[in-house]
Amino acid sequence: MTVPATPAPFVENELELRLHSIRYEARDIVSLEWRSPHHDVLPPFTAGAHIDLRLGDALTRSYSLVNPEHERDRYVIAVKRDPASRGGSRFVHEQLRVGGLLRATAPRNHFKLCEDAPHSVMFAGGIGITPLWSMIQRLDQLARSWELHYSARSQEHAAFLDHALSLALQGRGRVYCHYDAHGQDGRLDVSEAVGRVAGDAHVYCCGPAPMLDAFERACAARDRSTVHLERFAPTLASAPARTTGYTVTLARAGRTIPVAPGQSILTALLDAGVSAPHSCKEGVCGSCETRVLEGIPDHRDSVLSTSERASNRTMMICCSGSKGDALVLDL
Repeated sequence: MTVPATPAPFVENELELRLHSIRYEARDIVSLEWRSPHHDVLPPFTAGAHIDLRLGDALTRSYSLVNPEHERDRYVIAVKRDPASRGGSRFVHEQLRVGGLLRATAPRNHFKLCEDAPHSVMFAGGIGITPLWSMIQRLDQLARSWELHYSARSQEHAAFLDHALSLALQGRGRVYCHYDAHGQDGRLDVSEAVGRVAGDAHVYCCGPAPMLDAFERACAARDRSTVHLERFAPTLASAPARTTGYTVTLARAGRTIPVAPGQSILTALLDAGVSAPHSCKEGVCGSCETRVLEGIPDHRDSVLSTSERASNRTMMICCSGSKGDALVLDL
């Protein structure tokens, strides 16, 4: 079945992709291979990158690329069927068919791999393996040492595990499996595992919120430049820095737009007829990242690192606000 084209939010670098194959990877998890319908070379990506798929009317979801970054003829993602789906995973598992066409953004990467680290340690929770598997393949290509702590409900729920074990047998990596089905003794103790990692190693985590929270606590004393994580959903935000409105000036458009209390910058722009790139509207995908020319943003996203927030060079306009009366953006 070819998915019909439907209205979607404005994005830059939009691509048309054809679903080339669907493959079973683990219980409730399938991988999907996308290629250009015109046999074009696809835009390059780096390990940890993701694309946004336009799944239907006002339905856009971000998915990590799992294939090696040197491949230019295809994008491969993996999607878990989620009983609590807001529409994305259900659409993928129930409606997509090989041969169908969808639109997508070019790859973006806010979860980058440090390729020259002396050692890399990955912590994956369930479907959180997806960006980490691409990183592991890259590290193997570079002949770098790596370690994977893989937490899943059971072995049959662990996508790409056999492939990771195969790479580990070649001598450059190690895989440690932790299964919830085995009870407390089988579960991953993130704090204990992080505590055994050398200080100069880089650590990465992707998975459910409790695992990410435990990872951040365990890494509190580590050099922040060696700590990397990616969230599926926004973190619970504290109260905004200001409860009154402010203005946003668009430097290139020469317009100043008021942002009402409780309103997002993105909503204010769209209501004013301004096209702005966006996708998740929750501060987790990075689609709406915008350069800040003047003013101090009130950062509310789950994408930018602590140092990136402190620099105030960019902000996610879908969820972040302003600490002052005005912002000037490169729009």
